[in-house]
Amino acid sequence: MKDQAEQSNQERQAANAALMVGRNPWLALLVLCMGFFMILLDTTIVNIAIPSIIDGLHATLDQILWVLNSYVLVYAVLLITASRLGDRFGQRNLFVTGLAVFTAASALCGLAQDSNQLIAGRVIQGVGGALLTPQTLAVISVMFPPSRRGAAMGVWGAVAGLAAIAGPTLGGFIVTYIDWRWIFYVNLPVGIAAIALSYAYIPDLRPGRQHGWDVPGILLSTASLFLIVFGLIEGQRYNWGTVSGIISIPLILVTGVVLLIAFFLVERSATEPLVPLDLFRNRNFAILNWVTAAMAFGMFGLFLPLTIYLQSVVGLTAFQAGLTFAPMSLTSLIVAPNAGRLTDRIGGKYILMAGLALFAIGMGGLVYSAGLNSTWTTFLPWLIVAGFGMGCIFAPATTVAMRNIPQHRVGAASGVFNTTRQLGGAIGSSIVGAVLQNRLSAELKDQAVARSGQLPAQLPAAARDKIVQSFSSGGSGGLAVGRGQTGGGSAAFLAPPNLPPAVVHQLQHQIATYFHDVFVNAFLLAMRPTLLISVGVLLLAAISCSGIQRRRVAATAAQHEVEREVAAAG
Repeated sequence: MKDQAEQSNQERQAANAALMVGRNPWLALLVLCMGFFMILLDTTIVNIAIPSIIDGLHATLDQILWVLNSYVLVYAVLLITASRLGDRFGQRNLFVTGLAVFTAASALCGLAQDSNQLIAGRVIQGVGGALLTPQTLAVISVMFPPSRRGAAMGVWGAVAGLAAIAGPTLGGFIVTYIDWRWIFYVNLPVGIAAIALSYAYIPDLRPGRQHGWDVPGILLSTASLFLIVFGLIEGQRYNWGTVSGIISIPLILVTGVVLLIAFFLVERSATEPLVPLDLFRNRNFAILNWVTAAMAFGMFGLFLPLTIYLQSVVGLTAFQAGLTFAPMSLTSLIVAPNAGRLTDRIGGKYILMAGLALFAIGMGGLVYSAGLNSTWTTFLPWLIVAGFGMGCIFAPATTVAMRNIPQHRVGAASGVFNTTRQLGGAIGSSIVGAVLQNRLSAELKDQAVARSGQLPAQLPAAARDKIVQSFSSGGSGGLAVGRGQTGGGSAAFLAPPNLPPAVVHQLQHQIATYFHDVFVNAFLLAMRPTLLISVGVLLLAAISCSGIQRRRVAATAAQHEVEREVAAAG
């Protein structure tokens, strides 16, 4: 048995090597990055288009939340299963399938005539994204030898960083100057070109051995991750209480955790587990899963408050708000490939520690410098620092995590690694969103009372009290006020009767100014402690990188693990 396992693995590696003869791996990497960029772009580009989608489809807030969250939810829970499908049927085949599904779903999203159709299209996009994403890392890990893998991961990391930050910029331009539907239509030519190029440049590489189906693992992992992510995303919407009948957010989260524990117990005894838990015996892989989750936490925790702040407090257009993030994106794009090459030379430990610390410092600077009269130049130095830090994270993290993973396990490891990142982003957005909503609700009430002297003296005391009390409904109402959706118009109903139209107009202006001042001051005060959560998580991740093993030590440990596995096969 031992000899047969070794022979099978050697035969597959020889076949993969034969497929690579005459092929340029960098062209294959380019095609992989095309698909990966398109997938990651859609996790952020939709956010900037929310107001236009609400107007275009007459959607409610709950429906818009599902437009955003359905994609992330489906994407996260299917990644591990999709990685195993790649191991079984070939990474290139799953990559192309994912491209086709995602491209078709993008067309459906653009053609949507109501919010339900758009949500359905986003769900299908999530399926396509999950099928595609794990295959990119798996193919890169097989195509590039360890000596050049860091440089390849650097390009991959640059694309990941660019896509995550370019979404608001590109989305803002499309929404401002074309139409919101084109944030989905732009995927069509990219997807079609990537499908054609995949067959030309990506070899049909296969893992070292065929895998069976771990049906209990698939069902338990999918159900547990769905419940956990659903509970975290929807918790604030239901005030972390009852959803319907006996079903509550705490019950959903507890059930998800119980199923996740059951999943790990099943995986320990499974003959062919969906997630080989012994992957986490590799210390670097275990640490870097936490680091990439913290990175995603920080990114999503940054974009949610800042996007609202730039548009509703500073008063930028969607395109201007997107351009504000451009320096971070460009800096990350320049730094990431160089960080990848440097990782090949000196290892990634200290690069990662510096990158996470710089990202945290950049975010801390944003918190410190944000004000009511800030401009994009106010944030420029801090965004460059944060972008430099981001560029030092993506490629080194992936290289260090995947460097010593056996070839026949790169699919499973890639699926786990990408799932961890998505879960980190989902947890980050839900925690930051919940804290922001909580702090905004409290600050709105305080600011409404503190600034009540701005209200027109002509209004009856009962009318002024009614306006002040309108802020007691919480943060979501405040967001509507900040966007000018309520406020001054109420003067016509609250003012004494028979006032001249000019006086009513003046009252409307005064009340609208009061609403605006209450909101912008409350949001600024609420945003600062919210962003500090992400700063703390990033600093903790930087400290944890001190446990990363040096390359030689990690390689020796990985070789011992391979030897144990071969011995077990015998």
